[in-house]
Amino acid sequence: MITVLICDDQDVIREGLQAMLRSAPDIRVVGTAADGAEAVERAAVLRPDVVLMDLKMPVLSGVQATRRLHEEQPSVRVLVLTTYDADQWVFDAIRAGASGYLLKDTPAEQIVEAIRGTATGKAHLDPSVAGKVLACVAGNRPAPPAGLLAALSERERDVLRLLAHGLGNASIAKRLCLSQGTVRNYMTSIFAKLEVTDRTQAAVLALRSGLVDRTGP
Repeated sequence: MITVLICDDQDVIREGLQAMLRSAPDIRVVGTAADGAEAVERAAVLRPDVVLMDLKMPVLSGVQATRRLHEEQPSVRVLVLTTYDADQWVFDAIRAGASGYLLKDTPAEQIVEAIRGTATGKAHLDPSVAGKVLACVAGNRPAPPAGLLAALSERERDVLRLLAHGLGNASIAKRLCLSQGTVRNYMTSIFAKLEVTDRTQAAVLALRSGLVDRTGP
């Protein structure tokens, strides 16, 4: 069972997220918080697997709370869920230690999948912010060894291109006319060949190698 703490200063958002997550049999909401300071305090007691964190809040912002959690309770992972996609908000949250960044208009099923992934250590970025984050990270990384990308099949390259543009497995499957199970198998193979452990690392290698441009899939 994945335990979740919801932090948002709007009652209606907290209540809506709780109602949405009740449909996920493997997720349990263990508490809520109305600001970042309360989230840090409640997380210390409840020890949730994931904190769904808004950013712009009173007392202690989501970025400040994320930093505190990352320093004081590193086992608690933070998944940002906000309306803000400006560069500064995104970069500050990631630098503070957030494991993922989603916007509030993200479909419910994708939020649930992001929570599941975050609980297992995967990184999740909303497609609207993925490009800017990956481009920033890629600009500070050395180019990958050519042999790694050469090991990919043409179909694996297709999957990697779409991954690097922020598409999730369901969208990749639809775009390439594959089943989601097949896409997951390709992901496993890609990660192994590129010697990476998550989607963000794979996407950074794709950007640095020139396999994809940064304009869109």
